[in-house]
Amino acid sequence: MDNVDRKLIAALKQNSRVPFTKIAEEVGLSEAAVRKRVERLQSGGVIKRFTLEVETGESVKAAVLVSVQPSHPNPSVAQAVKKVQGVELVYEVAGEVDIIAIASGGSIQEVNKYIDEIRRIDGVAKTNSMIVLRSWV
Repeated sequence: MDNVDRKLIAALKQNSRVPFTKIAEEVGLSEAAVRKRVERLQSGGVIKRFTLEVETGESVKAAVLVSVQPSHPNPSVAQAVKKVQGVELVYEVAGEVDIIAIASGGSIQEVNKYIDEIRRIDGVAKTNSMIVLRSWV
């Protein structure tokens, strides 16, 4: 991956629907060269997926810090957490906790329901939740 690839990725992170012709102008390549680079980044696993972020009005987000019991493998618990309705992202992390899950819902009560479901997953030792007050993208 070179600086041009990094610029392509930065442009796609800002707007994954930006036309390749616009990216080509910004990085000084042809549209075909940009297309080939993006395809190479996809096939190489650098670009995993293109996503859609939706704002549906007032919503509540929470970061749920999950500690896993030592007898349970983190990846299997993380997969179970990912299946909980309302969970958008799951990260396996190093540090005081093992997993961070980002959950969202229409109200604190709804998010709390998702957190309760996470707590009931076999292998979850404890959780610590933080409600998101504000974000900057």
